[in-house]
Amino acid sequence: MYLYHFGIKELPFTLTPNTSYFYGLPSHRQALEVLLTALRSGEGFIKVTGEVGTGKTLLCRKLLNELPEHFVTAYLPNPYLSPVELRRAVASELGVVLSQDADQQEFTQKIQQRIIDINQHNKGVILIIDEAQALPIESLEALRLFTNLETESRKLLQVVLFGQPELDHKLAQPELRQLKQRITFTYQLDSMNEDQLFHYVKHRMTVAGYRGGEAFNRRCCRMLFKASGGTPRIVNVLCHKALMLAYGEGVINISKKHIKLAIKDTDSASPLKASRLWYVGMLGLLILAAGGWFAYQQGMLL
Repeated sequence: MYLYHFGIKELPFTLTPNTSYFYGLPSHRQALEVLLTALRSGEGFIKVTGEVGTGKTLLCRKLLNELPEHFVTAYLPNPYLSPVELRRAVASELGVVLSQDADQQEFTQKIQQRIIDINQHNKGVILIIDEAQALPIESLEALRLFTNLETESRKLLQVVLFGQPELDHKLAQPELRQLKQRITFTYQLDSMNEDQLFHYVKHRMTVAGYRGGEAFNRRCCRMLFKASGGTPRIVNVLCHKALMLAYGEGVINISKKHIKLAIKDTDSASPLKASRLWYVGMLGLLILAAGGWFAYQQGMLL
């Protein structure tokens, strides 16, 4: 597409959660620190929530890469699973073979033995679930039963939940109060502010190999912020479209026109509102015009 035009080696604003583009926004860095600290201290349940597009899956992948070697991980990216399906998925991730008609008792026995074997090698077991708000209530309750496995000093299985705010609403239901009480660490991801957005965009262009000046200047980033609310996913979509428009015109620097067209073409972006200064300017012109018309009418009367 526009790689050669901008002198870059790969597309900088894809929606794939590529950890090489992890910028380390303050919210993401703090969340990662909370996660690593909680996991090292042996906490049973940890929860990270954030609005759609705030980078939860990217943070999840980053956590998987950052975990020390003494952790064995089971990762479930698509958790819309019944309790039976959830048990089988966890067993598969940990290398446990269940019989075709395995029940809760067989699962518990085999999983418990597997986790004990792992712990005897001085390793911990972490279950990481992305998009956890999709878990049915029955499966969340089954998840709680998993964590009953423990020694006198620590949990044998730790669980990290990544989810949208709907996860908090689901956990607030009375039938899940026991699970909610077990969540000892929680963190909520924030959107970017305008300055963070500017450096985020610049970082992704640099990682992609761009060596020119500022492809997206401060003024363009201000427009991106207003249209995206600082949500990384929407920023990525708008920047990709703006680069395509600039490529189509044969120019290197992104202009306000490119951003406006990208916003207009993106349903998830908020339409730009005319600035207050524009309204003030138009009001001034109207006042001057009215004054001129009044003077003209007075002249005609004289």
